[in-house]
Amino acid sequence: MARLQTGIADLDLILGGGLEPGSLVIVAGAPGTGKTILAQQICFANATPEHKALYYTTLSEPHSKLIRHLEPFEFFTPAALGRTVDFIHLGELVQEAGKEGLEPLVSEVVRKCFETKPAVVVIDSAKALRDFVNEHELRSALYGLASRVAHTDAVLLLVGEYTPHEIEGGVEFSLADGIVQLAYEPHEPVDRRWLRVVKLRGGDHLVGKHSFRIRQKGFEVFPRLETLAPNGNAEPDGRVTSGIPRLDELMGGGMSAGQATVVLGPSGAGKTIFGLRFAVEGLEARERCLYVSFQETAEQLVRKAASFGWNIADAWKSGQLAIHYVPVGELDLDAIAAAVRRELTTGSVRRVVIDSLAELVFAAREADRFPAYSRSLVGWIRAAGASVVITSETTTLGPMTEPIGGLSFLFHNVVMLRYLEIGSELRRALNIIKMRTSNHDKGVFEYVIDKHGLTIKDRLEGVTGVLGWSALRSKS
Repeated sequence: MARLQTGIADLDLILGGGLEPGSLVIVAGAPGTGKTILAQQICFANATPEHKALYYTTLSEPHSKLIRHLEPFEFFTPAALGRTVDFIHLGELVQEAGKEGLEPLVSEVVRKCFETKPAVVVIDSAKALRDFVNEHELRSALYGLASRVAHTDAVLLLVGEYTPHEIEGGVEFSLADGIVQLAYEPHEPVDRRWLRVVKLRGGDHLVGKHSFRIRQKGFEVFPRLETLAPNGNAEPDGRVTSGIPRLDELMGGGMSAGQATVVLGPSGAGKTIFGLRFAVEGLEARERCLYVSFQETAEQLVRKAASFGWNIADAWKSGQLAIHYVPVGELDLDAIAAAVRRELTTGSVRRVVIDSLAELVFAAREADRFPAYSRSLVGWIRAAGASVVITSETTTLGPMTEPIGGLSFLFHNVVMLRYLEIGSELRRALNIIKMRTSNHDKGVFEYVIDKHGLTIKDRLEGVTGVLGWSALRSKS
């Protein structure tokens, strides 16, 4: 059976294709979580002159205020009111429920459904009905309403300010075919909204918390990355050059295509320059590249590249280079993953740079989740046939702890950049810690940042302690 789509593509993905016609679905959550906006967006996405959307209000805000609050959203079409979307107030029938029960209200809704054959029917707020009848009467009324409306194939949405405890034991939820829970969580530096499909009869939905935002276009949903299977299973052959000739020599001809490389180093060591050079190398080979940046905007990256003689402005404008800048206010793991997935689905991206892992860790605020998320993100990139370079910040001075939080198993190649103090002079050194499935030079090499970018010089001889201290001791 064809499902009714919500008008929000990624929400339909989470729901396994949409909502089943004739089903009873409850949208539950605390005030301010976005329940009414979601229900309205579903209505306007599905309403037609032949199959309207009926939006019943009980004791919620007046229709004039409801419409005023909808006006800023792109999905709202004023011309649809009364033509394809009907707002109907049930106030009097609700008030009389204390005397006559809910049967008059149920009969009116059912009558209207059989008369108009709507696509969607919403009751907002359904929780208000609890104030006028007992649990037994509520169960009987909702069962009668849902079973009779189902004959019209309309999706019946009940919207209410239900708590998690009420979701677990309320009579509405035992009758429901689907339960979508919305929540608002305070987080620093930015609060977060998420939704969870608690129940969906006859559907194959994606489990877990899924982030969402409410913007001018309405709901923007980001499916949890770990619940999504990567598209494809590409296995590219050959080597991918970094754009730093001496490094490619030390790596036995470059990185193997389709592998993940992490570049470790303190602030100012040249990690971003490394990532830019890797992307420029791909652009010069006419490859399409994606650069995800957390600290520098696209314009700043273009200027930085130009300072080394690399023109990426034209590639950025043409779309050959996609730059996705993530400001602090949008640090959300699944929003970032959605942007990466969107670019990868074109099938043409061959190089990805993520600068840096530290911001992803900060965005996560979920230590238990981050390893699985990172593995999924790298898996998506590799499955698309792209090679990825990810930067990660280390401490500048003193003993170095594990810089990537035990995630080194995710990366085929690990390159370390660091500062050295030699003869009272601060210098920089590079070494390749690990290359999976390939041999590499084990030495420590000095490098400089000059007009060409990152230039590797001679091997450092007669020094030791590179993995434990920023100040090296000369061998005796």
